Amino acid sequence: MFIYKRVRDLREDHDKTQKEIASVLNMQLTVYQRYERGERDLPLWAAIKLADYYKVTLDYLVDRT
Repeated sequence: MFIYKRVRDLREDHDKTQKEIASVLNMQLTVYQRYERGERDLPLWAAIKLADYYKVTLDYLVDRT
């Protein structure tokens, strides 16, 4: 569950909109919004892409650090 909070916090800390991040992930805004709200599981490929984008580790995203 922590991954969704971390994803949202990272986006807000970088002053990005949900629409901008959805574009980075090449997906529709509504799909990204569901990931961020925890309504859908974030796929591994998307978590990797977000970790690379924000320059953090996957461990950080899943609250293992």
